[in-house]
Amino acid sequence: MHCPQCGQEQVSAQTRFCSRCGFPLTGVAELLLNGGISPNSIQTTASQTISPRKKGLRQGLFIFLLSFLVIPLLAILTVMAGVQEPFIVAIAAILLTVGGLLRMAYALMFESANPGEATLEQNVLAKTQSFLNKNQQSNALPPQQTIPTTAYVPPSEGNWRDTNDLTHTTVTDHTTKLLQKEE
Repeated sequence: MHCPQCGQEQVSAQTRFCSRCGFPLTGVAELLLNGGISPNSIQTTASQTISPRKKGLRQGLFIFLLSFLVIPLLAILTVMAGVQEPFIVAIAAILLTVGGLLRMAYALMFESANPGEATLEQNVLAKTQSFLNKNQQSNALPPQQTIPTTAYVPPSEGNWRDTNDLTHTTVTDHTTKLLQKEE
C-alpha cells in the first residue's frame, strides 16, 4: 500500500498514518479492501432501497409478532411468582398487539412509499429547524421603524375647545361645597 498524498510505500496495511507525511491511512485501507467504494456509501444505498412505508410495516409486524413471544413468557413468570391478578400480562398484550397494528396503520397512512425519501417526522423536524433558525442573529438590533411626518401635524381646525374654556374641578372642591351647604 502506498500513501495517496506523498507516495511513500507503507510496511503493512494496518499502518494508521504515513511515516513520511502523517496522512491518516485508515480510510485508505478500507477503500482498498472494498475495491475503491466507501463502506459508508454502501450502507446509505442499502438503506435507501427500503421505503419508509415498508420499514414502518416491518417494525409494526415485528412488534405485533413480539406479542406472541412476550405474552406467554410473562404469563409463565406470573404463574411461577404466584401473582393472583396478572395485570402485567393484560397490559403487555394490549400494548404489543395494538401498538404493532397502530404502527402498521401509521406507516400505511402517513409514510412515503418512495425509497430514500424523508419520513414525515424528518420533514417536520427540518421545517421547524429552518423556521427557528431563520432570523437567528441574537446580538442584532431590531429592524428600523419609521413614523411618517404626517403623524406630527397639528389637528385641523374644527370643534376644538380652548384650554382656557375648561373648568378646573377637583374632588376636594366638590366635598368643600357639600360641607358649606350643611352649615
